[in-house]
Amino acid sequence: MSFKKPFIIAEMSGNHNQSLDRALAIVEAAAAAGSDALKLQTYTADTMTLDCDAPGFTIEDPNSLWKNQKLYDLYEKAHTPWEWHKPIFDRCRELGLTPFSTPFDASSVGFLESLNMPIYKIAAFENGDIPLLKRVAATHKPVIVSLGMIGLDEIAECVSTLCENGCPDITILKCTSTYPASPENTNLLTIPDLIRRFPQCHVGLSRFVFSGDAG
Repeated sequence: MSFKKPFIIAEMSGNHNQSLDRALAIVEAAAAAGSDALKLQTYTADTMTLDCDAPGFTIEDPNSLWKNQKLYDLYEKAHTPWEWHKPIFDRCRELGLTPFSTPFDASSVGFLESLNMPIYKIAAFENGDIPLLKRVAATHKPVIVSLGMIGLDEIAECVSTLCENGCPDITILKCTSTYPASPENTNLLTIPDLIRRFPQCHVGLSRFVFSGDAG
């Protein structure tokens, strides 16, 4: 039996704390740690939610660090400014990392296409967004999908939507949508089951691991 080296993707997300210098330091830390790729998330507060404090638009969990804060304000703090994408991607390429991103709407796909995205990622909370799946598939680029939040029938619909709309290469990631996911909840036996059920796809693992401060 032969084995291939895992393809390791480092997630930047909003960990730059609105500092481009910190974002570039994360790129350098990811490269130094041996990652193969680095992924961003591409959205703005306005493309994600509404600027209001009505029920459903604020954090109501009494145990949350962000209790009573508006979702809009949190997305404003967490998003990666679009003008940062190119310098971050350029630094990735200089260090031998493959840069790519998760779009959350059609406008972010169009923007990422202008930066020659080699791969697209679909987030767990967006894997049922059929218009987004069709728009990403139409780029004819490889797509990676996190499978948190959906069951087998919805996974099948997601995969068929991508295939039928031009996606040439699909990777599905077993994902437990708790952060961090405990070993007890991770259930890695799902992976061989996904391999059997979806032979047309590559199968991998999406897992949040905190690895310290990037500087």
